[in-house]
Amino acid sequence: MGAAATTIDVTVEQAPWEPAAEAAVREAIATAADVLRALPAASGEVSVVLTDDVRIRALNRDWRKLDKPTNVLSFPALARPASGGAPAGLIGDIVIAYETTAREAAADGKPFAHHLAHLAVHGFLHLLGYDHETDTEAEEMERLETRILARLDVPDPYCTQTPGT
Repeated sequence: MGAAATTIDVTVEQAPWEPAAEAAVREAIATAADVLRALPAASGEVSVVLTDDVRIRALNRDWRKLDKPTNVLSFPALARPASGGAPAGLIGDIVIAYETTAREAAADGKPFAHHLAHLAVHGFLHLLGYDHETDTEAEEMERLETRILARLDVPDPYCTQTPGT
């Protein structure tokens, strides 16, 4: 029996997101879901909102008590199946801010599309319960991100080597 599908809904809430951003986010999350297909929690519906720094700052302030913009926020659904049964529906919501994503990509010398894919995968892993509060958790999450991104031909985002060296 095959794994249930992951449905990915993307809403572009604010300009200046390029039309290719929606497809990049869908591909990144679909690839992550495929890599993690053995996990029942990876099947269901994910909602992604591509927004701006103003909106994500308000969300960050209201939900995390941090009054500043951030690159990605994840809001896991509350009820997920405890066993390998049918998915409960919604996996959760991911919100990504354009300006912060663009600023970070430029500062790191990375293509915007690569950083966007990384943030989509990172947000999806948070929805599935992965975190980076401890070194052990961070290493596991980074290992998964790197593995998923490699399937998308995105270089290891944690590699400290500068481009061209």
